[in-house]
Amino acid sequence: MAQAGRRPGSTNTREQILAAARNQFAEKGYDGATIRGIAAEAGVNAAMVHHYFGSKEQVFASVMRFPMNPHEVIGEVLSGPRDEVGERMVRLYLRLWQEPESRAMFLGLVRSVTTTEQTAALVREFIEQVLFVRISETLGVPRFRISGALSQLVGMAMARYVLRVEPMASADDDEIVAMIAPVIQSYLTASST
Repeated sequence: MAQAGRRPGSTNTREQILAAARNQFAEKGYDGATIRGIAAEAGVNAAMVHHYFGSKEQVFASVMRFPMNPHEVIGEVLSGPRDEVGERMVRLYLRLWQEPESRAMFLGLVRSVTTTEQTAALVREFIEQVLFVRISETLGVPRFRISGALSQLVGMAMARYVLRVEPMASADDDEIVAMIAPVIQSYLTASST
């Protein structure tokens, strides 16, 4: 059983937890990795992992270098009137791509998921186990429709921020929102058939 608290002589417990988490996520995937397993590999107790990160989502976000709390971001999108969820989602997504820290993370993720199957599998599992579940539970929308909305957002980001396709790349945010938000809204609120 792992010792409670910080290991004797160790001054970099957080980094050791992150290294253990990388291994656990790589070996077991997002769903199979546990706080206890991460803690055991790092040689600390689960409370120490919670102290540094709060939740498995936050450990994963740190491993993937997400500069935001995914739980809070999803909450921001899902709070408020249901008939405006598409607009909130697009505006938030644009804002995240425009902030230097999260933009660098997204660009790194794009590179990693297209070249490393291990990273692609971890991100895919995170999307399916965290994002899809939360959105589906909150909005009562099937995962297939959520994946349709996600594909629209990813496609827009690829054209606008990665490939820099004009006129998408230089369009005003309000133009992008006017074009994309109704499509996202239809995926997330139209009745499923």
